[in-house]
Amino acid sequence: MQEIERKFLVKRDGAFKTEASSRSVIAQGYMDVNGATVRVRLRDDKAFLTIKGPSRDGGLSRYEFEREIPLADAREMLKLCRGGIVEKVRYLVPCGGHTFEVDEFTGANEGLLFAEIELRSADEPFDKPSWLGPEVTGDRHFYNKNLLRNPYPQWKALVPKEYQ
Repeated sequence: MQEIERKFLVKRDGAFKTEASSRSVIAQGYMDVNGATVRVRLRDDKAFLTIKGPSRDGGLSRYEFEREIPLADAREMLKLCRGGIVEKVRYLVPCGGHTFEVDEFTGANEGLLFAEIELRSADEPFDKPSWLGPEVTGDRHFYNKNLLRNPYPQWKALVPKEYQ
């Protein structure tokens, strides 16, 4: 399946939380594989294995395969992941005919806050809520896998002050 996704900074006032339809706690790790990203994710009481191909179109799209796996298997697989675990709280925020996934990072990336929206095509129009900030699609700083090697506090100064 082809994933088309755009990323945006989010205003720090927490306004998106009042519009959220759900909240989940996520812990995820990555395995070393050449040419692909292999992610193991715990999301509340479920677990998933995801394989993503290389980014195309400036980070806008890529192949994605995801399957639910047994929770016990995921816990064991996380032990195989190198570089640590990315921790965050994810809020699902409906807006128009779409849903934004707003990630509020904890742990080593405390303070980082951005939203993702999946689209059916690269040029699909969508409503932009008032709490949505500048687009960061394709900026490698915001790739979850890169947050393990280069945590947010190390490059926070690159983010506009109102979004820090």
